[in-house]
Amino acid sequence: MKIHLATDHAGLDLKNTIKEFLLGGGYDVTDHGAHEYDALDDYPDFIFPCARAVAADPSSRGIILGGSGQGEAMAANRIKGVRAAVFYNGPKEIIKLSREHNNANILSLGARFMSEEEIYKIIELWLEEPFEGGRHERRIAKLDL
Repeated sequence: MKIHLATDHAGLDLKNTIKEFLLGGGYDVTDHGAHEYDALDDYPDFIFPCARAVAADPSSRGIILGGSGQGEAMAANRIKGVRAAVFYNGPKEIIKLSREHNNANILSLGARFMSEEEIYKIIELWLEEPFEGGRHERRIAKLDL
């Protein structure tokens, strides 16, 4: 599976470790940045290219990071075809439902609210959880009208 990654300065170090984690798991990873620390960078500059790449390839997924992941998800969700779910250390059921019911194709993580070990477990759960389909397909189709 192709995984697209993106973050601003707030998630740079974590993005780099997630990239190594995913490559070690056999995933094909494209890193949309940030590639160096710049406290004044703007997350849309990295999130939009990532979200566009996911929207262009329905078989791919994206993982984006920010301090809370909120602004990054808002940016990603402006791209038609993207369904970004935010997670920053709540119940794991949120991750399952984002895939089962919403077919989330981007996971937006709050880098300041989770440990590296917690994030790996959440990523694995999110990547493995299938979309339930059925009645949820009709609802998702209405998002991009």
